[in-house]
Amino acid sequence: MAKLTFRIWILIIVLILSLISIFGLPPSFLEKGILITGVEQNSSAFEQGLRQGQIITAIDGKSIETMDDFSKIIQEKYPSGSEVKTILNLKNSEIIYFSKNVPEITFSNIPKTNLKAGLDISGGARALIQAQDKKLSTEEINDLVAITNNRFNVYGISDIKVSPVSDLSGNQFMLIEIAGATPKDLKQLIEQQGKFEAKIGNETVFIGGERDIASVCRNDATCAAITACNDANGGSICNFQFSIYLSDVAAEKHAEITKKLGINESNSGYLSQPLDLYVDDKLVDTLLISKDLQGRVTTQISISGSGVGETEEEAYSISKENMNKLQTILITGSLPYKLEIVKLDTISPILGKQFIKIILLAGLGALLAVAVVIFVRYRKFKESMALLLTSFSEIIIILGIASMIDWNLDLLSIAGILATVGTGIDQQIIILDESKQRVNLSVKEKLKRAFTIILSAYFTALVSLLPLLWAGAGLLKGFAITTIIGITVGILITRPAFTDIIKNIEE
Repeated sequence: MAKLTFRIWILIIVLILSLISIFGLPPSFLEKGILITGVEQNSSAFEQGLRQGQIITAIDGKSIETMDDFSKIIQEKYPSGSEVKTILNLKNSEIIYFSKNVPEITFSNIPKTNLKAGLDISGGARALIQAQDKKLSTEEINDLVAITNNRFNVYGISDIKVSPVSDLSGNQFMLIEIAGATPKDLKQLIEQQGKFEAKIGNETVFIGGERDIASVCRNDATCAAITACNDANGGSICNFQFSIYLSDVAAEKHAEITKKLGINESNSGYLSQPLDLYVDDKLVDTLLISKDLQGRVTTQISISGSGVGETEEEAYSISKENMNKLQTILITGSLPYKLEIVKLDTISPILGKQFIKIILLAGLGALLAVAVVIFVRYRKFKESMALLLTSFSEIIIILGIASMIDWNLDLLSIAGILATVGTGIDQQIIILDESKQRVNLSVKEKLKRAFTIILSAYFTALVSLLPLLWAGAGLLKGFAITTIIGITVGILITRPAFTDIIKNIEE
């Protein structure tokens, strides 16, 4: 009977932990329902408690197992346009939803594993960005990433990755990846610096951000709403209005400037100069200032604007979007630098999925071919199976670690896994060859000599992979990190276990 050594036990335990990390406990593939992947901001679904990440298991007591089940039930419930009551059973709670419209959510089937697909597989847009006319330090690029993340969070965009990267020359970049978005969407989100200024004449009263803005009314119909929609020039125009609260310093400055103003000659209810609102130095709206506010320290101010469209529905949507953008800029402030897009890519999920299928088939075929060659070479079925199973276990451990650290597996990461498997097979063949050498050494000494060769190869590979973490402005990081994880797992776990397995077989 084969002896389970300490090293083999370590491999078994790590394999079990990796499988738990990949599939969860209880396994995620046993869960029923659909996963909410997004909820439209300011929608009735959002206001009534639906959030991204929740799992809908039933509607009005009817079990939901697939997206088709959900779509079918929802379409049957909302045919007439009248308000409908819907009981949504979530995984750990229940929401009673009242609306005339279908819930404004995006959804998908529950993932069968905890593995996260990168942009190359799931599809979306990727942008590599740097500051215009300025070389940023590490601290400055980290600040830019934090502010950008904050802005995207306020927009309600969650399936996004913003990270600092650098190239071998020391240039700092910001890498933004958004799943499911187009390059046009991404460009619109980052091309504006978002510098907000409220001016009376040539004097700035307040700017966007925490310094001057204490709070902004958002997602509250009592102080933020589309006020009216009217016909205009063959189309439609909708106006919005929301309240903001100034800091004490900004309120005092507002009082100081208005104190100097006279009364409007054509409209005696207002002061002689308006409050002009600028975004990125462009005038977006002009607000009349009530004469009652002259010289008064007031912290509450109403901001208004509009949206124009060919139909009232389109104008309403644009007005809502404009209000959301203006609120975001007021909350987050402007980006500290003007940005330029160095590289902008769109990635199709179809190509990624096809590549995955092909590469899995190719990888499986290669492993089987190697196992056959090993069997023909050494005439040992046990040794061939040991090599095959050790290689499979290495893949599982790498995926388990990726799931544990929330690493997004892109195509380069998968290439790194294949490279690791190839390296692992080479090293296992060295162990097999050394164990068969006809020299006057014990099996233990032969395997020790093989491990010395493998250890030297490991450090050589590790040193060669480190520059790839920064090469190509970090775009090769997935390949480098996955390969480093793989060869480290090999040297610490799978190679020692394989060595003990071969020792057991030989003895």
